[in-house]
Amino acid sequence: MYFLYLLECSDKGIYTGITTDVARRFKEHKAGLGGRYTRSRQAVKILHTEQFETRSAALERESEVKRWTRERKLSLVRTVTTERE
Repeated sequence: MYFLYLLECSDKGIYTGITTDVARRFKEHKAGLGGRYTRSRQAVKILHTEQFETRSAALERESEVKRWTRERKLSLVRTVTTERE
């Protein structure tokens, strides 16, 4: 199983990545062991996750989401949050 995840950083930036373990990866980002982007901007919270059967499917979705504007990413987070309520 692979996961796409979106993190909010201390500068309000949104980091997008993939992993097999979201909790472990979040801890790595918070410890400064994550991506270059999150090393200079502290990861604050997980905004969104999506689950995929294959790494290639997760990578494809990551590539798509990374091209989105900040507003579109936040809209995804809001939409999913509303659906869960």
